[in-house]
Parts: sequence; structure tokens; C-alpha cells
Amino acid sequence: MKIRIPLVFFVALASACSVLVGEARKPNILWIFPEDMSPFLGCYGDPINAGHTPAIDRLAASGVRFERAYVSAPVCSASRSAIITGVMQTTTGTQEHRSSRWTDGEVVPAHVRIHLPEGMKTIPELMKEAGYFTFNNGKDDYNFHYDRRALYDIGTEESYVEGMNGWQGNKSPHGASVVHDVWSSRPDKDQPWFGQLTLRGGKGNNRFVREGELLADKAVPLPPYFPDTPAHRKAWTAHYNAVRGTDAEVETVMSQLEADGELENTIVFFFSDHGSNHSLRHKQFCYEGGVHVPLIVAGGHAAIGEGVVRSELVSGLDISATTLALAGAKMPDYLDGQNLFSPEYEEREFVISARDRCDFTIDQIRTVRTDTYRYIRNYFPERTLSQPQYRDKSKVVLDMRRLHAAGALTDYQEEHWFGLRPEEELYDIEKDPHQVNNLAKSPEFAAQLERHRKILEDWIAETGDLGQADEADVQLEATYNLWKDREQFRDQDTNPEYDKFRGK
Repeated sequence: MKIRIPLVFFVALASACSVLVGEARKPNILWIFPEDMSPFLGCYGDPINAGHTPAIDRLAASGVRFERAYVSAPVCSASRSAIITGVMQTTTGTQEHRSSRWTDGEVVPAHVRIHLPEGMKTIPELMKEAGYFTFNNGKDDYNFHYDRRALYDIGTEESYVEGMNGWQGNKSPHGASVVHDVWSSRPDKDQPWFGQLTLRGGKGNNRFVREGELLADKAVPLPPYFPDTPAHRKAWTAHYNAVRGTDAEVETVMSQLEADGELENTIVFFFSDHGSNHSLRHKQFCYEGGVHVPLIVAGGHAAIGEGVVRSELVSGLDISATTLALAGAKMPDYLDGQNLFSPEYEEREFVISARDRCDFTIDQIRTVRTDTYRYIRNYFPERTLSQPQYRDKSKVVLDMRRLHAAGALTDYQEEHWFGLRPEEELYDIEKDPHQVNNLAKSPEFAAQLERHRKILEDWIAETGDLGQADEADVQLEATYNLWKDREQFRDQDTNPEYDKFRGK
């Protein structure tokens, strides 16, 4: 039986546009924040999921859908650290995945902690100062030291341990309801609230998919950079199924908002921390699939509008700034984003994203997305795209290595995954959406290559990109201690940075 959200939910959401910041009651703001999710949605024109994501499609129809939103990192903790502060992770020193995490079983030792720059506050802290009740039903995953109680009035109980970086100390919050009536827990029902709801997103399993909606493993064509094996087909299709399951969860959230009388005065942001995790080239890498995410904003403010589609380049850091602006909260001058609905809003020429160490795998990649092109700079080209990483025991990686040993990969797949990486990559996204034709060495595109190279170099200099320096030994040693006894790490020798800690 297919379940569809009654249209009245979205009519009510659209009618909320009459509520303005500055009136007696400020709008509630809800971040529906699924993990690891690419915009494989009907409202984004995806042909596989067309007609199978009705809740999210109707949310988009009642508000604004941003076609080209890009997060600042293709991995969760770095991206979430940036969004929760509104500042690039490479500016705050939170660019290394799962940093400030090594503990002695209780609290992160002081010498391993990473602190935000003096005077910098998170978005929920600024919202609290603006009179908001705050909650987070799910994942934090921030790469800095903090007391979760300073950010959120309520949240997952296990995470209320100072210094444990929230989600790291939690039991998974995803086994129960995604809602838990969190907004109804505030003592003063007239107080506006700001909340984060983490959904499984791309990590979802089939139990969330509506009856009759589950795709078969061979239903979705593979991109040309993956070999055609049962494991790769299953993993790739799983993401489309996960998106369908996420839609059912969004339906639950919207239904609960309506049932609790909160819908009409709530602005909903729907976005992800990065792209698909069911592949080797999306999560943790700087191609479109790693950093292009859905972004929908609907309800609660006249400036937002209804049924609007915007195609300009948008940064995930604009989510942070827009949230504060719509709430009438303080807008610190250190924010890297801007209010997407401001009369002074200026379209971006480019969006920068960055990848640094992910788990134990040391890498450094920077990318520039402009209107037409994606430029990528690889700082460790000698470390192949298939260098050891946490997914090495997964079937998709084992298949890739088996086919490599047998000489059964296509020429492109063999070079892409196991050859030296190019120092620079340049792709025309419209003509080459899979990003397989590198234009960086083509004389015809020399001017574009130089343009994008300069954009990146100027940005590095202007922002003081902290990822340009080697990671501190104290953090590297903590990472080594965290991974040294795991099989994936013991078998690898491509990161000589850890040699100094071996045998200690």
C-alpha cells in the first residue's frame, strides 16, 4: 500500500508564509538532516525515483528547491563541523575527519582537544541567545571539543557527556522514532524552537521503504567508473532504495509537525551532509557525487516563496547563515555563508570543497565548482584512488581488487582506480556529468584551467587554509592508536606519516 501525504499538510506549510520575523512569535526552524544522500529525488529530475519520493517532492513544491547546493566536504564530520559553525572547516582546523576524538574511555584528554577559535559560537548557541529552545535528535559528529548541553536543551541522552563529541558517545539514535515529540518537550509552548533531526539517509536500510517501492538490484544502471558486478549493482541500487526510505521518514516528520500544531509556524530545511556513501568515488571524494546534495527550504516566512526553483551555486554554509537570519538571530561577521533570501544576496562565482584525512587514510584534495566546470587539485597523486581505507573489506572493494588482479577492468577503470592520479582535473559538468573526460591537459581548455587554478590559490591564501600544513603529531598519534589494531590499518603501508608511532 502506497502512503501519500495529504495535500493539506503542504497547504498549511505554504500558508505559513504570512508569519514574519519580528512579529510576536518567531518561526520555528527545523533541519531535517539525512546522512550521506545524493539528490536522487523526483523533484530533482531523477528518472529512477520519479514519482517515488512524494513527501520530499511536495515539500519542494511548497517552498524553494536549490538545484546546485554543494557542501564544504565530502565526509560527515568535516562537513557537519562547517555547517554547525557557518565557517569552512579548513578555517577552524576541523578539516581532518573524526579529529579531537581519541579518548581514554571517559573524556577526550586535554592535549588532543581541538577548540574553535576564540569568540566563535555554533549555530544552536546563537539560536539560544536569540530566545530559541534547541534540540538535536541524532548525530553531532563535530571535530572540536564542546559540551553538548551548551548547544542543545535536549537531545539523545547518552551524548550528554562533556568532551565526548556527541554522537561518538551515543548509542545509535536511529532504531526508534525520528521524532520523539522533541519540540513538544519544551516547557514554554510559546517559545520558538530550533531543531536538528538526523535521518539515516543514504545509510538507510530496506525496512523504511514503503511496500511495493523496493527496487531490484539490477534496476539502476551503473556509472562507467564502476565495474559491472553483483556487489556494485547491489550497493548502487541500495542508495536509491535508501532515498525512497528517507522519503517515508520525512512523511512521518511532517505528519507529526501537523499533528502537534507546529507546521504552520515552522521553516523546514531539508539537506544532507554529503553525497552517496554506497560507492567508492562519492563519499570522501570531491567529484559531484561527493559534495552535491539536495537543499529544500519551505514554510514559515514570506521571503521564501512557494514552488520556486533556484539554479545558482549555493554553499552548505549558506544554510547556517540563512537559519540565523530567518530567526532574527545575531549574524557574526566571521560567517562564510550568506542569507539566501536577503535583498542583498549575491550569487556566487564558485563554491570550494575540501577533503583531508578520512579515518586513517591521509589525503588532501581541493575542488572548485563554477557554473560550468569542476576543478580538482590532488596533493598526493602518488596515492592511488584505491589506497587503503575503512571500506577495504567490503564486497565492492574486494571485487575491484579481484578484477584489477585479473586484468578485467576497463582501461579507464584500471587507470582511474589503480594508476597515478593527475595533479589537476577539470571537467565540463554539463557535457560530462560522470566526470570521466579530464580536460586539464587539453590546450583548448588551458585558459579555464588557469582560471580555476587561480581561484583555488587565491582562496587558499585569503582563508589561510589550515589543511595546507601537516596534521599535528598529537592528532596523528591519536588516529594511529584508534586504528592500529584493526585489520584494514595493519595491512596498509601507503601512509608513512604513521611510521614514527609504530613500535611505541
